[in-house]
Amino acid sequence: MDVSPQRPLSRRLFVAGLGATAAAVSAPGLVRVDGAHAAPPGTGGTLPDGVFSLGVASGDPLPDGVVLWTRLAPDPLNGGGLPGRPYPVEWEVAEDDNFASVVRRGRTVALPQQGHSVHAEVEGLRPGAEYVYRFRAGGQISPVGRTKTAPAGSVAAVRFAFASCQNWQDGYFTAYHHLAGEDLDFVAFLGDYIYESVPRTTTVRTHEGTGEPFSLVEYRNRHAQYRSDPNLQAAHASFPWIVTWDDHEVDNNWVDEIPQDPDQQSPEAFRARRQAAFQAYYEHMPLRSGSRPRGLDLQLYRRLRFGDLVDLHVVDTRQYRSDQPTTLEQAETAPLTMTGDEQERWLVDGLTDGETRWNLLANQVMWAQNDRTAGEVDTFDFDNWDGYRVQRRRLLEVFGGGAVDNPVVLTGDRHCTWVADLHPDFDDPSSPVVGAELTGTSISSGGNSDPVAFQNTYRPIAEESPHWKYFDNQRGYVVCDVTPERLLSSLRLVDTVWQADGATVRTAAEFLVEAGRPGVTVEFEEPRAAEQRAQARRDAGPVYDVDDVDETADLQR
Repeated sequence: MDVSPQRPLSRRLFVAGLGATAAAVSAPGLVRVDGAHAAPPGTGGTLPDGVFSLGVASGDPLPDGVVLWTRLAPDPLNGGGLPGRPYPVEWEVAEDDNFASVVRRGRTVALPQQGHSVHAEVEGLRPGAEYVYRFRAGGQISPVGRTKTAPAGSVAAVRFAFASCQNWQDGYFTAYHHLAGEDLDFVAFLGDYIYESVPRTTTVRTHEGTGEPFSLVEYRNRHAQYRSDPNLQAAHASFPWIVTWDDHEVDNNWVDEIPQDPDQQSPEAFRARRQAAFQAYYEHMPLRSGSRPRGLDLQLYRRLRFGDLVDLHVVDTRQYRSDQPTTLEQAETAPLTMTGDEQERWLVDGLTDGETRWNLLANQVMWAQNDRTAGEVDTFDFDNWDGYRVQRRRLLEVFGGGAVDNPVVLTGDRHCTWVADLHPDFDDPSSPVVGAELTGTSISSGGNSDPVAFQNTYRPIAEESPHWKYFDNQRGYVVCDVTPERLLSSLRLVDTVWQADGATVRTAAEFLVEAGRPGVTVEFEEPRAAEQRAQARRDAGPVYDVDDVDETADLQR
């Protein structure tokens, strides 16, 4: 089967009129568009201008379809700005920029109880093919988005990017300006899409509101503020996204039904907050209806397949985990879980089915052991997998047991790039290498960094951590090129996130994982990084560079 894209499309994003006359075909559950488009009973009414202020997005690509997303929000930072009634929304998918060849169109209803968001699940598309799409509501036409279905059958290559951690207050999303111009099959977002922190007036940009969000309206407003960023909108409109969350979409370092500060948030109050955060998250992400919140829960872990080349296992390390341990002894001996038993069984079953060449995990927090103190005293962040060592070792032994083909963990959270080999026992030099982890840096969280101070801190620790291959704390994203023979990852860094325009991007390093050879090597490193490392060795004494204010909260000795 031919899985290469057909009819290549321009990356130009534009607003165009509806003029297509192709046969109307709806996805299941949507109203067929025929003739006059009469509004369903109880819907409609005049819409104010600017209903598509938050842009468009697509996600979770399958070989025959994708999810198309938008939200009607003429006053996005004021609850959306629409009355509490439903509105009909039309969508269409075409093979060409001018929408002369429309292949699918349909109608759905934007409901007030879903924040007037739209999640149109389109089916009947060709595998590995590029399309454009748009929405219409009340005579207004949305920006045009581009998307791509997953390939099927024998696949020669997949190219994607992964990113995480976009704190509005710490900087502009300049990296997305460059990411939107990449040639990608999809983007994997690994958590911290919003930050729940209080507004600060001393930063580059200021959060809306007067404090942390707790109610549904407050979380909607915070998501809407992030979605208003033009670079983020461009990145969403350029490719399908596959998303998962970490902690800041709800509350820093939350665990199951436990907040960061249980002495200040009662169980009942936090459950209500969690429900509000989950609902707003779903309303703003290109997720399928199977992820719609039900009560206190939202089904987020899932698996997406790209022919016989890649399985992307999207994990959820927040909703089902045990509370963080407080001592290293507990971390090493207690039967704590990061995923819950059911998700772990799902993950192992998928990893060992042997149906694809590469097994990639879209994961939130670091797997590799990450000491934060040089010398005999070890310091760890127990919110990461360092706090869940019994389960980590169990899963890494599965990696090395011969039944998992080419496992690579893709990670967010750290606001740093951290590339490492994975071992079942990081303290045992004879423990085998069973996989690789690529931890990506942040889009903006941490702001502009001081790489030399960062190297001052971690270079001495690296001498005691031979599984570390590369580390850096500048802002950007990672592009991965996957073939049956290898996974080559390119670290793209921007020179500033403190200016809205004009930031440049560069390839700072490249990392290689070869099929059949567990572990990762640094294939290229820019000269300036080598000089920073050399300067760090020359400087006297370590200076701890706290890029992530949350990172220090759970450091335990």
